[in-house]
Order: sequence, then structure tokens, then C-alpha cells
Amino acid sequence: MFRTILVAVDLADLNLAKPAIEEASALANHSGGALRLINVQTMLPATFMDYVPEDFDRQITENAQAQLRHVSEHVPLDQSRVSYTVRVGGIYPEILSEAEQWGADLIVVGSHRPAMSTYLLGSNAKTVARHAKCSVLIVRE
Repeated sequence: MFRTILVAVDLADLNLAKPAIEEASALANHSGGALRLINVQTMLPATFMDYVPEDFDRQITENAQAQLRHVSEHVPLDQSRVSYTVRVGGIYPEILSEAEQWGADLIVVGSHRPAMSTYLLGSNAKTVARHAKCSVLIVRE
């Protein structure tokens, strides 16, 4: 049974996240476990820093937190068992770090169907699955 389930949520592609959240919710409901949604905001390249407001990083993080809060409110679980976090950095390192710090025993990641671009470039889901210290469930759209 999985008691602490971390779900990666791409706020730019909620259609991809929805099946992953549904599957994770069902697992958490069955086990009486807790669910944490995570969104990772990638860092803006330094070359763009002259063109954005000084508090750009804060604005982006606050916006992501508001969106993730809205998503978490629609998770079909008792809200006392649902939490969320926004991290800034590389997608898979931040997911793996959060999983380890939170003590996740399952990471759930939504993924597109494999395409030539993911075979050549790799994917975050693949890298999370390869390097996670806990079980990983990849949910296809």
C-alpha cells in the first residue's frame, strides 16, 4: 500500500495531469494515504533577466501556487489528506528531491505517448523512473 503519494503536475498541460491525479487519488483513497501535488517552475535563463520585472520569480511562483491550490481543491479526497508545493529548478531533480524530503513511497507522473522526440531527447518521466528511490507510476494520457 502506498501511503505518501507525490504527483507531478504540469500546469501548462492539465489534460496530462488529470489522469495522473485521478489514479493517485484512487490509490490514496484505497490505502488511506496522503497525496501531494508538485509543480516545478524552471528557472528563467540569465540572458532574459534584463527584460523581466525584479520580482518576476516571486510572481511566477505565486501564480503557480494559486493554480496548484485550485487543482488541489478538485482532488477527490478529503482535503486534509491533500497538500501541494511549488519548487523552482530542474523538473526531475526537484521532483526527486521533494519525494525524498517528503518521504514519498510512490511518485505518479503523467506522460505523453512515446514519440521520436522523446526517444531522442528523453523525458522527465523516464528520468524520474530511472533515478527515484521509491516506486514510480507513469500514467499515459
